[in-house]
Amino acid sequence: MAVIKTNAEDTKMLARLMRAEAEGDGELGMLMVGNVGVNRVLGNCLDFRNIRSISQMVFQRPGGFEATQKGYFYQKARDRDVRLAERVISGERQHPASNALWFFRPAAGCPGTWYNQSNSGRFKAHCFFVPTQANCPSVY
Repeated sequence: MAVIKTNAEDTKMLARLMRAEAEGDGELGMLMVGNVGVNRVLGNCLDFRNIRSISQMVFQRPGGFEATQKGYFYQKARDRDVRLAERVISGERQHPASNALWFFRPAAGCPGTWYNQSNSGRFKAHCFFVPTQANCPSVY
């Protein structure tokens, strides 16, 4: 059962985002980026109040994704990418992104905090950051 409302076009949009942001980190990295996206739609907290759809999440300004600004988001979603997006929409979570609302790719190590959010871990090139449960209970 889906944890957020989507349709086929939303799923493809999330799949394109996952591919654009983390294809180099493999399927697991792409799933983690998907977790962050789904958490932003679920959260309704902090920087993501009133983000209720995949489209709003993907194109949020400020706070959106680099891939939508630099053009590599606009590649077609492959069947494999869509299947990965379906998994995160269905609620599959991967640590360290399971409760994360942010990720970024630093040039060096991951900082312990980023904009007052705690580092939950790193996977390959990306560091993930989580809100406190008190600040954003719907992602826990």
